[in-house]
Amino acid sequence: MSEIIMKLQMYFEYPFVRYALIAGTLIALCSSLLGVTLVLKRFSFIGDGLSHVAFGAMAVAAVANLSNQMLLVLPVTVVSAILLLAGGKNRKIKGDAAVAMISVASLAIGYLIMNLFPTSGNVSGDVCTTLFGSTSILTLSKFDVWLSVILSFATVVVFCLFYNKIFAVTFDENFARATGTNASAYNLLIAVIIAVIIVLAMNLVGSLLISALVIFPALSAMRVFKNFRAVTICSAIFSIICTMLGIIVSIIWGTPVGSTIVAIDMLGFFAFWIIGAIKK
Repeated sequence: MSEIIMKLQMYFEYPFVRYALIAGTLIALCSSLLGVTLVLKRFSFIGDGLSHVAFGAMAVAAVANLSNQMLLVLPVTVVSAILLLAGGKNRKIKGDAAVAMISVASLAIGYLIMNLFPTSGNVSGDVCTTLFGSTSILTLSKFDVWLSVILSFATVVVFCLFYNKIFAVTFDENFARATGTNASAYNLLIAVIIAVIIVLAMNLVGSLLISALVIFPALSAMRVFKNFRAVTICSAIFSIICTMLGIIVSIIWGTPVGSTIVAIDMLGFFAFWIIGAIKK
């Protein structure tokens, strides 16, 4: 045990480890807050769709040699989120069909572009890093960390300010409309926040594992609590602890960061499932 503590102390002296913990904690907090809303609105699958869109946009940004890929990835993901979540009920391609079409097309186009216009001699490694986040969280620059801090802070502030409205739209959108709430505007707000979270989370767990970061904390908290506020708070705490443990374990034992975080999320879910079964 003392050897592990000494090893951690040694690693914490490196800035990239501190950057990873700061950014990872903030991303975990934001993803867990909106995860509860997505699960209750039956939009859990939206994380996969938007993550694949972000992957395609990142491939285009890499080929275009953009110094800051976020300038392209974030707007494209936000627009896609708005089209998917706030497009209305009158569109001809609805729900899961629209998500499947956009996600598969984006993933295929992104991979095709990365192969046709390779930016390095190791295309497979670049694709693996983007899809599974194997090393990206440990290579964050100070700019990336500050960007994560600003966007995460904005997300938390917006969620807290509009908590009651988000709660109303989440549980009964028709009733919220009947009471004068502009449900379309809040769905639009939710869509934008989700897109920001997806783009931030790509550095943490990669585009293929983002849904786990969004869904597992919410589902775990729902095994034990039934109150919306209690579920949200528990989900946030659960997500932060699992993410920090995942990053620390991956640093000590050299495992992939994203996969390790998701594995710990899974273990946490089973633990909460057992606790919930005992309570019943």
